[in-house]
Amino acid sequence: MGIVTFTEEFHCPVSAKRMFHALFRDDHNLIPKIMPNVKSVDFISGDGSPGSVNQVNFVDGHPVKFVKHRLDHCDADNYSCNYTVIESDTFGDKVECVANEVKFENAADGGCICKIKSCVHPKGDAVLDEEHLKAGHGGYMAKYKAVTDYLVANPDAYA
Repeated sequence: MGIVTFTEEFHCPVSAKRMFHALFRDDHNLIPKIMPNVKSVDFISGDGSPGSVNQVNFVDGHPVKFVKHRLDHCDADNYSCNYTVIESDTFGDKVECVANEVKFENAADGGCICKIKSCVHPKGDAVLDEEHLKAGHGGYMAKYKAVTDYLVANPDAYA
């Protein structure tokens, strides 16, 4: 089986600058505060610049224990970044990594358009379960919703 790709494009009522900052510059501080299933986000290496690796640790009882992300490219001026999920306890012997491209474009109404492309790379000839992959992708979308809700409720945050 080859690479499985998911794409999302949706409108967000928050500016590109605020979404980008909250999700990719200060997520290690914000996400544990606004997502009750996240215990912590810790830097394994680096300081948040390209090449840095962070680990999201979930609370006891959550179906996922941890996810490690590596920031591959970050363009704060254009509100875009590429990062790779390099390890997770859910990968097993089927998933090598998940490469993600994210871009926020300002919209005329003061919000933004979020564009996300995720490519799931299987290990060898592993056959990936599409339903399992969709559930994982849904977890990432829940993060975007939580950040959006937080920023709408706190209009001065990351202004």
